[in-house]
Amino acid sequence: MKKPQLFTIIFTLSVCVFIACKKDKGNAPVLPPSETMFIDFSNFTSLKKSSMADPSVKGTESSAWQFAASIAGIWNSLISSNAAIPLAAYDSAAKYNAVYVSKNFWKWNYEFTFDGVAYKSVIDGEASTNSIIWKMYLTKNATGGFSDFLWLEGTSRADGTQGQWIFYQSPLSPLKIFQTDWIKSGDVVTEVKYTYMLDDPNKDSYVDFNILTNSNLNASYNIHFTDVTYSDSDIEWNTVTRNGRLKCLDYLQDENWYCWDNNKINMICE
Repeated sequence: MKKPQLFTIIFTLSVCVFIACKKDKGNAPVLPPSETMFIDFSNFTSLKKSSMADPSVKGTESSAWQFAASIAGIWNSLISSNAAIPLAAYDSAAKYNAVYVSKNFWKWNYEFTFDGVAYKSVIDGEASTNSIIWKMYLTKNATGGFSDFLWLEGTSRADGTQGQWIFYQSPLSPLKIFQTDWIKSGDVVTEVKYTYMLDDPNKDSYVDFNILTNSNLNASYNIHFTDVTYSDSDIEWNTVTRNGRLKCLDYLQDENWYCWDNNKINMICE
């Protein structure tokens, strides 16, 4: 009888140790949603004219919307031309599970394709009591390839309510180009702010995108450029009906709002 009892005790202890070790892993940190890097430019993407319209001058029936689209388009182009690959890489991560590495340290390993080219992505997540540190490394094996380039890094609060990303320009120019600060309320990312970081005349320019919950015009940009005459602009619009308004003291030389309807036609602001 003693041998079975001894075997039972050893087996039980082994199971307990195994379960304890398994529990020690804890849960993988939750990746911030890709919306923490996303600014909605969809209301301002069909501009055909390249010149800056002036809504204070009569003659162009959609000049208010055109002016807003011109300013928003600068940031849309700047982000898409410099951050498209890391944005695509991060957006793909949600389809994969993290792998435990060591205490509080997890990895996401996966492949994705962008513009017909295959890439490998590795995201590190290191959790502490109050925050999580994120690093994303990309590898390209095709022509002009690179290995384990740190293209994105950031931090987020452990509760997932706010954080910051840092984008690097490219493997050929590994400089910080964007700082992206974000805030999340419930399931909605309510603010995403891109700040330009390269050391040139437009350093510290920014676009601050907000979702407004208590307003008919439920989305807005506050846009600042450090080296142009339309340096500060406020743009607000409704994401469903598409009507909106803007003001730009520096360029228009007044503090008036200029409005457009859901067909992008100028209208008197109410």
